[in-house]
Amino acid sequence: MDETINLVLFSGTDDKLQAAAILAAGAAALGKPVNVFLQYWALDAFRRDRIDRDHGLAPEAGPDGRVHVDTLRSAGQASWAETLRQAKDLGSVDIQACSLSMDLLGIEAMDLDPLVDGVEGVTAFYLNAGEGQLVFI
Repeated sequence: MDETINLVLFSGTDDKLQAAAILAAGAAALGKPVNVFLQYWALDAFRRDRIDRDHGLAPEAGPDGRVHVDTLRSAGQASWAETLRQAKDLGSVDIQACSLSMDLLGIEAMDLDPLVDGVEGVTAFYLNAGEGQLVFI
């Protein structure tokens, strides 16, 4: 049951970040280690001053998707950031920022929310991923 789950997050929309957070929490609850690698727009959403903002939804969500997301929020569904915090409390969840994306977006480590554990390159991510499953969101 300890096969690592590796999530590469590229998209920074709230719906995709929520999906990733739920996958991470579910794996952590099962005792699976989780590695999260933040690239581009997902990384941008993890900035300390932006993490609690509305990051919109993917275009395929359409107007009905917004209604459904708002309904879930009104019913008390935790934000993707809070779900990731809970996942870290449940088990081994490591969140790393992509060093190249940091350079491209002009982000410094101090700009990131404390949810982010560090900065690493792609090679380090693959080495840490081992033989575990890889999911790209």
